[in-house]
Amino acid sequence: MAIPDYQTIMLPLLKFAEDLQEHSLWQAIDALANQFNLTDEEQRQLLPSGQQTIFYNRVGWARTYMKKAGLLESTRRGYFRITGRGLEALKQTPSKIDNSYLEQFQEFRDFKALTREKPVEGKEVEEQEKTPLEVLESAYQNLRNGLTNDLLQQIKASPPSLFENIVVELLVKMGYGGSRKDAGKAIGKTGDEGIDGIIKEDRLGLDIIYIQAKRWEHNVGRPEIQRFAGALQGQRARKGIFITTSTFSRDAYDYVDAIDSKIVLIDGELLAQSMIDNNVGVTSDRIYEIKRIDLDYFAEE
Repeated sequence: MAIPDYQTIMLPLLKFAEDLQEHSLWQAIDALANQFNLTDEEQRQLLPSGQQTIFYNRVGWARTYMKKAGLLESTRRGYFRITGRGLEALKQTPSKIDNSYLEQFQEFRDFKALTREKPVEGKEVEEQEKTPLEVLESAYQNLRNGLTNDLLQQIKASPPSLFENIVVELLVKMGYGGSRKDAGKAIGKTGDEGIDGIIKEDRLGLDIIYIQAKRWEHNVGRPEIQRFAGALQGQRARKGIFITTSTFSRDAYDYVDAIDSKIVLIDGELLAQSMIDNNVGVTSDRIYEIKRIDLDYFAEE
């Protein structure tokens, strides 16, 4: 089954805490994962940022919303317990507990008003079921995808010499080639809007990597990769990176998986994404911090 949304998790989470014991969030996550019959793969699925699993995030927000409504309470950092109000809610045997159910409690209405989280007419149900962090990450991913497309178009419109510099700087930022000066010396021009050359795999130069970069528009197929693999053999090189501003065919990927030489294929999208991750050709516009209560600060000595 699919990973349940945070509102679907609320009632099972409250029932989990019905024993009046103090529970950790991780205990709840393990128990609910079994209850929802989630596979290991589903439990490992991450948010777009890769910083947290989706299920952890949704259980956490289910707990947070019920805490705001007074059904659960924090006992110490990472731990919670059911309240008297939570027990009374379970005695009513509700068919479900969701945001609409929690609206009956003034504390929850105050919390919603504070966050200005109002339903939007015509908004897709899927969006309404997302946690605030999922909404934020989805918006971030949309912005990142737009930046990726804009960055790739800018690369294609730039002079060949700038493309060469971009590739060199990116590889150095990723930890290859030693210093920027050393990396620049290791790469020479070929005159066909790309670069071919070698670069150190690490600062000590224990191994070298053969590079080919093509500012192309058309799909790169297996024949081009075969020629690159032949060039590697001619240089007695074992590793190579083929970078293009376009895409690779399925045959190209299958070919590099089947040969002994290690060749990494970087298409236009991955190139732009790597530039974003390594701050090449981009600059920070604004930064948001997500903070939480530090329960240790308020703990008694």
